[in-house]
Parts: sequence; C-alpha cells; structure tokens
Amino acid sequence: MDAKVGARERFDRAQAQLLTLSHRIHAHPELGFEEEKSATWIAEALSNAGFAVEAGICDLPTAFVARAGSGPLHIAICAEYDALPGVGHACGHNIIAAMAVGAGIAAAKVADEVGLTISVIGTPAEEVGDSSGKILLLERGAFDGVHAAMMVHPAPFDVVDMPIIAASMFEVRYTGKEAHASAFPELGINAADAFTIAQTAIGLLRQHIKSTDRIHGILTKGGDAPNIIPAHTAAKYMVRAKTLADLGAIKAKVLRCFEAGALATGAKLEVLGGTKPYAEMLHDADLALAYQRNAEALGRVIRINGSSLARAAGSTDMGNISLAIPSIHPAIGIDSSPAVNHQPEFTAHCATPAADKAVLDGGLAMAWTAIDLATDAKVRDRLLARTA
Repeated sequence: MDAKVGARERFDRAQAQLLTLSHRIHAHPELGFEEEKSATWIAEALSNAGFAVEAGICDLPTAFVARAGSGPLHIAICAEYDALPGVGHACGHNIIAAMAVGAGIAAAKVADEVGLTISVIGTPAEEVGDSSGKILLLERGAFDGVHAAMMVHPAPFDVVDMPIIAASMFEVRYTGKEAHASAFPELGINAADAFTIAQTAIGLLRQHIKSTDRIHGILTKGGDAPNIIPAHTAAKYMVRAKTLADLGAIKAKVLRCFEAGALATGAKLEVLGGTKPYAEMLHDADLALAYQRNAEALGRVIRINGSSLARAAGSTDMGNISLAIPSIHPAIGIDSSPAVNHQPEFTAHCATPAADKAVLDGGLAMAWTAIDLATDAKVRDRLLARTA
C-alpha cells in the first residue's frame, strides 16, 4: 500500500475527533503558559492514538512531546494552543493544535514503513512575545535530534512562505512621586508625563525608521486618581525588524525615547524583558515545495508571496526554530476576509466549516509532507547529514 494512502486512511478515521478537539479548544481559550486544559486534551488525543507522551517537559508545565515511530529521519510537528487576552482564539491556535494532532496521527501510521520518527511537540505561549515556549524548549533541548520542523497557521488566505520578521517585546515602568495635583503639584514627579514624552518621541522617530520596522505598544498603568500626580506608569511595547541583526538598532532607538521621558521629568525608568526576542523565519525550500505540492493536491489555492504580502508581516517564535532546524510555517486560509488575525471577527471564523476544512487539509498536507521528506532520497540525505 502506498504510504500516503495509508496515512490518509488513518487520518480520515480521526477527522471527527480532530474537529471536536479544535472546537473544544476554541471554546476554552487559555493564555500563554496557562493552557492546562488545552495541553491535556491534545496530549490525551495523541496518547489514545498510540503516541508515547511526556508532559511538562523542560520545566514548562503546559509543554509536552508525543512520539511515534523509530525511523532515522526525525520530524517535529509543532502544536500551538494559547489564546489572546480579550479576543480569545483570534489567531486560530485551536486550528493549529488540531492540525498538528492530525498530521502526527496520520504520519505515525506509516512512520516505520518510510523511516520516520514523528514528534508532536506542544509549544505553549507563542503569543507572549518574549521568552516564549519554543524559545525555551529549543534552549532546553526539546528539539535535540530533530531534523526538520513544521506547523501550519490559519490566515485569511493560503501562503507557503509566510512573511515573518523578528520581534522583541518588553515592559517599561516609570516611577515618580505622588503629590496633590491641585494644591502641591510642584512636589510631584509625574510618571505619566514621562510616558507622554516617550510616546511623542517614538511618534517623531517613525519618520526615520526603515519600512520593514514596526513599533507598537499599550499603556498598562496610567495612574491611580486624577487628583494625584501619578507616581507609577507602565507600558508594554513591541519592536520589530526584518531580521534579528536589524532588531538591535531600532530597539536601541526606541529605548532612547523612553530614556528621554525619564530625563525630562526626573522619573526613574525600568525596562523588563526583551531578552529573548523572536527571530525572522527562514522557510526551507525543500520543505516548502513539498508542502505546497501536497496542499495543492488537496485543492488548496496557494497565493504567491510578494511585495503586497511583505507589508503584512507578523512574528512568531517558530522563526527561532527555523534558524536552528530546517522548518516551514505556511499559512492556510479560512475564508475570513475582511477579518484578519487578532480581530474578534477572526475568532468567530476559527470555528466554522472553512476552519474545519483547514484543519483537515493542513493536517493531511503536513503528514504527506513528512512522508515526502523521508522518501525523497536527496532531501532525506540532506536533512540527515546535518546535526539538529
């Protein structure tokens, strides 16, 4: 029996289970590093399918690895399952998780036949922007011995080489001094003014940044009462650039804007985090071509990347994996337009018939891609020749 036929037969038997899993995760959104229910449900599905599951790996309670097969080529399929605050699964991680389970189950059916070891790795907290699940798992050895890694991400349309840029998320805190805002304002040090100055400086900086740079953030604390000079303000900001090499320069400029706020007001500035940024994504050409062929064989229409899509770049810790291991991170469409990722309207689209079709197409395309990597001698030998 052809390996892809066998994988599809096993996948078809799991379809109802996969869609139930996707909808269940969607209905119970959990934030990064708090995905206790989602991680448990995904691990249980893989354990019931015959995978050897280890939970809480690398000192991360909501991370896991599920393994099947004993072939020489080791492929990792990454599952994400954290949600966004306020808008739930507005990036479709419920779809990602279900696709990963389906791909793993289907590929495991023929793993020993074609020479594969399949690991589904549960990677929490992709949305946190710094020191995230994949970064910590990579540092702590969860990807040791892996020859290639993949995942598929929902989007308004299908793209193989999804534009992904480097990013750093950090928190800034200003500490000033309280005073009566009417009677004795001269005795205070206004931390809110410090933040206002920083925001103004960042606004002026935008004229002088590269077109591939991004700066955005939110104020998380602005004071306690209007009749008290605010002594404490805080904000979370993200800075993005085309590559990690470019990220340092723009981040240094942005931090100087925050320093300007402190200097002008006399407030004390503290910067927290930003030490483990997300890297740009390097899509492996062989993996990407194999995925594209398999997705198109299932009827997916792939949009060719270009300048119009480059402006729509996002960031993910899968980029860090791609710098260490040959990887892909294609997008799969869920017919959501005009809704886009991180909008509540997109959340609603992540539990629809189009989203369900993406679960099935994306999962099977990844399983077939893993089989292609194992059975294409040139690609297999290239992957085996490297040290993961």
